[in-house]
Amino acid sequence: MSHKPSVLFVCIHNAGRSQMAAAYLTHLAGDRVEVRSAGSAPAGSVNAAVVEALLEEGIDISSEVPKVLTDRAVQESDVVITMGCGDVCAVYPGKHYEDWKLADPVGQGVEAVRPIRDDIRRRIEALIAEIAP
Repeated sequence: MSHKPSVLFVCIHNAGRSQMAAAYLTHLAGDRVEVRSAGSAPAGSVNAAVVEALLEEGIDISSEVPKVLTDRAVQESDVVITMGCGDVCAVYPGKHYEDWKLADPVGQGVEAVRPIRDDIRRRIEALIAEIAP
């Protein structure tokens, strides 16, 4: 039986970038990939402009809740993609790490979130081609 790749998306608040990335990976890869997202200092709720920007793509994340980053989540993931969390993200040997340089949507309206969303979608499409073709 082949191993299903697992991906963990991490940003500070788990309210914007990591939520969009997780939603796109789930939406585009379906059950071929296990998807997690977390934040080093989770916000109380997902960014409303991020929810709106994804709804435009037919993806509803309004029921998602920011989650705290745990060592276990990292240990159980094959690929860890960080988005501006810097040194607070623990690094474990044997994991594939990528750091995506993305603007932070915090405090931005949906107009500012759209280009970030579109950048994330392109990156997710490339990631799927690499880990779960």
